Amino acid sequence: MQQVSSSTMQRILNKVEVWGNKLPDPAVLFIALTAIVWVLSWIFSGIDFNAIDPRSGQALVINNQMSGSSITQFFSSMVTNFSHFHPVGVVLVAMLGIGVAEYSGFINAGLRALMAVTGKWLLTPMIIMVGIMSHSAVDAGYVLVIPLGGVIFYAAGRHPLAGIAAAFAGVSGGFSANFLPSSLDPMLAGISQAGAQILDPQLELNPLNNYFFTAISSVLIIALGWFITDKIVEPKLKDNKLDGDLSDLPSMEPLSDKERSALKWALYSILIGIVVLVGTSVIDDSPWRAADGTLTASSAPLMRSIVPLIFLMFLMPGLVFGMRMGTISTSRQFIEGMTKAMQSMGYYLAIMFFIAQFIYSFGQSNLGVLLAVKGAEFLKAMALPGGVTIAGIILLTGFINLFVGSASAKWALLAPIFIPMLMQLGISPDLAQAAYRVGDSSTNIITPLMPYFPLVVVFCQRYVTKAGIGTLTAMMLPYSVTFLIIWTLFLLLYWTLGIPLGVQANFDYVPK
Repeated sequence: MQQVSSSTMQRILNKVEVWGNKLPDPAVLFIALTAIVWVLSWIFSGIDFNAIDPRSGQALVINNQMSGSSITQFFSSMVTNFSHFHPVGVVLVAMLGIGVAEYSGFINAGLRALMAVTGKWLLTPMIIMVGIMSHSAVDAGYVLVIPLGGVIFYAAGRHPLAGIAAAFAGVSGGFSANFLPSSLDPMLAGISQAGAQILDPQLELNPLNNYFFTAISSVLIIALGWFITDKIVEPKLKDNKLDGDLSDLPSMEPLSDKERSALKWALYSILIGIVVLVGTSVIDDSPWRAADGTLTASSAPLMRSIVPLIFLMFLMPGLVFGMRMGTISTSRQFIEGMTKAMQSMGYYLAIMFFIAQFIYSFGQSNLGVLLAVKGAEFLKAMALPGGVTIAGIILLTGFINLFVGSASAKWALLAPIFIPMLMQLGISPDLAQAAYRVGDSSTNIITPLMPYFPLVVVFCQRYVTKAGIGTLTAMMLPYSVTFLIIWTLFLLLYWTLGIPLGVQANFDYVPK
């Protein structure tokens, strides 16, 4: 039998890695992309595309980013583009707490305790499942689960980049799969409802209209990710030698009695924090609730405080463990843990500066809106059967996702086009939204334009210093292609069998 490493697929992935790593540094890549956006906006700014902007209902116009007013506005907003860029704050705040927990030895001891009770063969599905569950904590999975995937695999004697790949597949590739409802559910349902009311002003959607589908999809993503990690990705990575600074990574040594006692008290502190949070949340007039009384709405203080809460949930046990072990006995050591974490973020911050400028220019130009509108018009003009149309929606969404990363922003552009179009074909907004979610998730993990992609490259470089865009893309390509194909077929089968999509959801739309 031919070895996996010499198979056609492995040769293709090796070429993807080689050519991908020949691309410029990610920061330089985004400088070039910003320049391309400026030039394209100048070329297309005088053209009438005969298209309507779904956000305003007005004629869609490409804004010339090389005009004097646009250039001065770009420079005047450059600082706020960076300082207000959402992924920057999310990563840095979470890393402050994680830094203390790592410095004190809490994470090291916790992982060793976890490894003592988890078989190596179960690590992959466990990491993917945790990555999927992390969606309930907004973007926390990117800064928490993905690096821990590498550490856990390394501690188990497996290739750490395979652990990062598995975690990334769960966190980002399975973004629309979750056993638990998240703030994304009501957000997307609200946008879908607004799109549907263009044709049917009385139509209302349940915020959990896709919940059954996303919950069952979690099992599918875990199974696919498990197979791809163990049979395709990890065998390929055997040639990627570990040459990073691994001196501070955990070993597999059993916990000492002192460590076990310190870990117990640290976990008690987490339990106390959770009890306090739950106790203050469940009361009817809790200040954690949104104005409508819900806890899971995107406007609820609880949902808006997820990252600070993660900061505290690592800070508290980190301090307790450090004080019990003597690794943190002074305020200087406490701050040193945070400082050490920030030192590793220098490269990430440099990249984020240029990503923020690119996203600003791309958004101001309206090129992304033009791409979405014209793609949807193309699908509508083809007048394909329902199942083929749904597959086309998924593929188009996956393609647009390579350029427009935000799930909510992208759906805000596409929903007013897709949903009325599909309603006229008898396809419900619930099904249209499910199709969008499949396409949106599947290609997250292969686009360097996704704001957290460079952060994952940084995580890889901790173990393999030569790792770059090509390395990560080659690792994630099997997941992306497989998820896109199998998940699409799964949705079509799900539709054929008539399994409910979610609460008060339908597959068909019948005008009243």
